[in-house]
Amino acid sequence: MGFDRRRHHESRFTPPFPLQDTQAYTMASDRMIITALRGTEPEQIKDWLSDTTTPPWPGPGPGGTGYVDYGFAEALDSVFPAVRDTLAEFRDNGQTVWFTGHSLGGALAMLAGARMRLEEPRLLADGIYTYGQPRTCDRLLAAVCDQDFAQRMFRFVNNNDIVPQLPPEPAYTHVEALRYIDTSGKVRDSMPLLTGLGDRAKGLTADMLAPASDTLRDHPVRRYIEALEKNLG
Repeated sequence: MGFDRRRHHESRFTPPFPLQDTQAYTMASDRMIITALRGTEPEQIKDWLSDTTTPPWPGPGPGGTGYVDYGFAEALDSVFPAVRDTLAEFRDNGQTVWFTGHSLGGALAMLAGARMRLEEPRLLADGIYTYGQPRTCDRLLAAVCDQDFAQRMFRFVNNNDIVPQLPPEPAYTHVEALRYIDTSGKVRDSMPLLTGLGDRAKGLTADMLAPASDTLRDHPVRRYIEALEKNLG
């Protein structure tokens, strides 16, 4: 695919920190640089989903812009210096810069883009794509991202995926950007409230024996890949 330079970033934590480790992967071609932040391992997802009471932490940038989830901030901080230095090293031809991630990786991708914007403006991301991203920050930082990344941020949510519904509001929220995947697998740029509620109810009743299972069934990255591939056709 032409990405001839690659670098792996990893940082491990010690118990009882709920995120066992953070991993990211940066690859560069002569046209673009992509940093992907790894999502949660399936056997670990219950650990950090259950830890929704972590205190807000000052957001990125000089003096801190808004607040973010403490666990996400710590996870990103463990790899961000290496990611930042790698981007500066690899970007030798004016390449575009992109961040992406699924689940926890989506939260870290959004925060990485915001932190780069506020701390290293010359490396303003050309795009941020997240899939099944949890709520990550407060309304102030979300508003900054809405403004600075207008038409550059794409947050995909698959129907009843439980992860984008956590941690709970009002402490944390989402950016406005949304690409909603309905029960038929179609990606929608917008979804009216009543239509969205009906579609979510349809997903919940797809398995009458275990209606709540839809919230977990919609989360795996393969479900997002299947829907996106279907929409390419």
